[in-house]
Amino acid sequence: MSEDTLSLELNLREVTGKKVKTLRANGTVPAVIHDHGKPSINVEAPYLAIYRTYLHAGKHHPVQLTAGDKKFTALIKSATFEPKKNMLTHVVFNAVNRNQKVEAEVPIHPRYAEGEEASPAELKSLIVLDQLASIEVRAIPDKIPDVLYYDAQKLVEDGDSVAVRDLEIPEGVEIEEEMLDHPVATVTTTAALEAANAAIAGEEEEKPAAETAEGESTEAAAESTETKPEEEK
Repeated sequence: MSEDTLSLELNLREVTGKKVKTLRANGTVPAVIHDHGKPSINVEAPYLAIYRTYLHAGKHHPVQLTAGDKKFTALIKSATFEPKKNMLTHVVFNAVNRNQKVEAEVPIHPRYAEGEEASPAELKSLIVLDQLASIEVRAIPDKIPDVLYYDAQKLVEDGDSVAVRDLEIPEGVEIEEEMLDHPVATVTTTAALEAANAAIAGEEEEKPAAETAEGESTEAAAESTETKPEEEK
């Protein structure tokens, strides 16, 4: 993983519920720290400080938190954004033990040949479909990689693919065995991709109106029973 140490100083927060809107209006982001079944700790931080931490840490890089007189090593469990302006509105941290393995979501990137910015297939005007952007791994916090790479040189002809088992997985990092054969990227042609998209579009058009209405009713019912987001705590 990256050797960079990420640190964030948080202030203890007394404002909860709908009143947190006043914090956001003043440039402060509410957050919460979950600590191994202990009572959660409500905290806050200036927008830029917590947003920059989120950008660098993602959901896989440990962050050294200071909240009042307490210190934690934590991973970001979730981050909530306001959809219209894409503004960070809430962060949930999970405190972790540096010596115990934890689960984290790590992004997947291609590793190209030196001096190249595309795979051999893409250089031949073929299309590489990304089928897995990230994957959950298990490792002690200091061993969690910032990125998992695959060798893009293996993508040459139509039908070539790489799977999770082809990723460059560092020692000490575990991935569920059932995920090992899941495709990460596959080479296809423009014609094949267009045909597949047309087939999907045709199936959607053939759906009976009653089926669509039923699906919409189910979705509406689900939304009506949805619980309040954790950000209001």
